[in-house]
Amino acid sequence: MRIDILCKPDHPESCKGTVNNVREALDQLGVKAEVHQFNDSRKMIDNRIYVEPALLIDDQVRIAGRVPEVGEIINFIAERPRYLKEVAKVA
Repeated sequence: MRIDILCKPDHPESCKGTVNNVREALDQLGVKAEVHQFNDSRKMIDNRIYVEPALLIDDQVRIAGRVPEVGEIINFIAERPRYLKEVAKVA
């Protein structure tokens, strides 16, 4: 699993809350994931994100424009295997 956190270069402090919440959610679930923080406007534009901070899980934008709560992040991570299982049945 890959988790990306996108921020603008001139506001890196807005990402600190998101990074802390993501780490706490991963610790609570006991899940291992690659967590990357990008302070790059170009990466935000490439993903069509214009507000920050933004949370991407496996290259899907989950939240943009606010710091997600730990419970929300846990729900996003918990949804992921269920989604992949349904896609496998269709294919």
